[in-house]
Amino acid sequence: MQINPADISPEVHQAKMRFGIVGNAPALIAAVSRAIQVAPIDLSVLITGESGSGKEFFPQIIHSFSARKHSKYIAVNCGAIPEGTIDSELFGHEKGAFTGAVSSRKGYFEEADGGTIFLDEVAELPLTTQARLLRVLESGEFLKVGSSTVQKTNIRIVAATNVDMIKAVEEGRFREDLYYRLSTVLISIPPLRDRGNDIALLARKFASDFAEKYRTPAIQFDDSARRLMMQYRWPGNVRQLKNVVEQIALFEAGSQVASEDIEAYIPQNATMYAPAITSQGKTSVHSYDDEREILFNMIFRLQREIETLKALVTGTPASTPQLLDAHTNSSAIVKHTSYDNNILRVEEDDELHEVSEVESQEISSSMTLEDTERETIRRSLERNGGRRKATARELKISERTLYRKIKEYGLE
Repeated sequence: MQINPADISPEVHQAKMRFGIVGNAPALIAAVSRAIQVAPIDLSVLITGESGSGKEFFPQIIHSFSARKHSKYIAVNCGAIPEGTIDSELFGHEKGAFTGAVSSRKGYFEEADGGTIFLDEVAELPLTTQARLLRVLESGEFLKVGSSTVQKTNIRIVAATNVDMIKAVEEGRFREDLYYRLSTVLISIPPLRDRGNDIALLARKFASDFAEKYRTPAIQFDDSARRLMMQYRWPGNVRQLKNVVEQIALFEAGSQVASEDIEAYIPQNATMYAPAITSQGKTSVHSYDDEREILFNMIFRLQREIETLKALVTGTPASTPQLLDAHTNSSAIVKHTSYDNNILRVEEDDELHEVSEVESQEISSSMTLEDTERETIRRSLERNGGRRKATARELKISERTLYRKIKEYGLE
């Protein structure tokens, strides 16, 4: 679901244009609207959301729509400052307060007096610093490191975190009183996977920006690419999407980008996909482990049928290769097997795979699993004239998995 742009207030439009916010997802528009509403009121704000979801834009919106907009705005990444120097960075220090303090220094709270300070990754603050921050929020007072003189500051604090703050409080990692002081107003930023068509809008925007930046022909996304982008969970959110589109815009310049092209730029271990409703109304999640399971089961079934065929020809008992156990996610069975004119026919899922007796003798039961997998892929490639798309379809795995296996087994 998307909000009609005509139904968005002029203030929200202005904020989106000014800060380059793309999208019309209801949760996103609600977050922008909430930031604008709270901006004129001098309250502390806590912004929550996953890493890479765009939390950094909202303190800027709050500052620019507030009475403090002509004063300083300072953004501080609390997670990037070492614990030993964080107090000095935030509150300043006096000369000689510690080794290396050769002169007095103003901290961010003194520098931003009258303005807004944005504390990103606020959950990373040490407990001692949290106590100092609480005093600032309650009374506007602070002490420089190494000083006994109380100083005052008139500052608005906006904080952000991707941590579950309630859990952090329960575990003793964050002060409960500070949490309630910071979260006078809460703004939640939706993850990219929950923003629907915003994904395609952002991808198109990034593609256009990078084409201009690198002076290359713009890329276009076909329907399969858009479907994959909508389905993928984007654990890195907008930051990850931007990174992926940048690589594609550079290396596939001027191309019509399909789903397999995008898959090549998604990290191999990032196999989480958003839940999709199947025709039976059940929820399923795509994983390349499932494809590996299918390939292994096909290999084991082939070995089992070869042993059965050898037993029929030689009159010796057949040794039955064991299927993978439940811990390796294997439970498929062969629907129907028949023998006709020295041809072994294995029928499964309405597809007929034929292996001649000569071929079957070549695949020895003493071969390793890797050898059998390599041989299965090689023969499938031969049957399909080297066409990888058709081979992947026959083996019921993705082209990306097939490319990886071809490279791994030296079948180029």
